[in-house]
Amino acid sequence: MAQDQEKKAAARASLAFVRDGDIVGLGSGSTAEYAVRLLGKRVQAGLKIRGIPTSQRTKVLAKSVGIPLTTLEEFPEIDVTIDGADEIDPELQLIKGGGGALLREKIVASASKRMVVIADSTKRVRILGKFPLPVEVIPLAESLLSKKIAALGSSVKLRQYAYGNPFVTDEGHHILDCQFGEILDPRALARQLDSIPGVVEHGLFVDMATVALIGKGDDVVEFRRNPR
Repeated sequence: MAQDQEKKAAARASLAFVRDGDIVGLGSGSTAEYAVRLLGKRVQAGLKIRGIPTSQRTKVLAKSVGIPLTTLEEFPEIDVTIDGADEIDPELQLIKGGGGALLREKIVASASKRMVVIADSTKRVRILGKFPLPVEVIPLAESLLSKKIAALGSSVKLRQYAYGNPFVTDEGHHILDCQFGEILDPRALARQLDSIPGVVEHGLFVDMATVALIGKGDDVVEFRRNPR
C-alpha cells in the first residue's frame, strides 16, 4: 500500500508540468496509469490537452477517462511526456520496458521537449542493472540475438506468458530480458545494443529524462538531470 501511495503522489505532482494546450505523451505501466486517470479528471474540469499514448492499454485507458488523443503524424513534437521507470539512477538514466511498451515509450520520449519520470522510492538505484534490461527483438532473429547479447556478458531469457508462449509487443516483436549485473556505463552498453542488427530497441533510456518525481512516504522528491 505504501508503494501505491508513493506512485499516486508522484503522479499527482507530475500534473504541475502540464499546461493548457499541451500535447502530452501518456506513458505505460502502473504509475503512469495513475497520471492518466488524474489528467482525465483535469480534462473533465476544463483542461485542454491532447494525448499521445505509448501503448494500446494506455490508449484504451485514456479514451475511457475522456482524454482527446492524437498522433505523432499530426504532432511530431510533444510538449511533455509523463512516464514511469523500472530503475532510475542518480544521473536520471533509466531502465524501462518491464511492461513491454519500451519501443513506443522511447519514440514518444524522443519526440518530447520534456520527459517527466514518475516512480515510487523502490525504483531509485545507485547503479542500474538489478532489474533485467528488456531488449525488443525481431522474432526471426531471436536465437541469434540471444547469443550475441549473451556474448556482451549477459544472461538472456525470452519473456513468456505464464502459459509458455512468447510475450508479444504491440508491434509484434519479442522481448529478451537481459541480466547484465551492474551497468556501470549505460551509454556504452546502449551503443553496443544499438549496433546489433535485429535489435529493434532496448530499455536503456539514456539522457532522455528531464526530471524525476520520486514518491517517498507522503512526500515527493524532485530530481533534475544535469545536461552534459
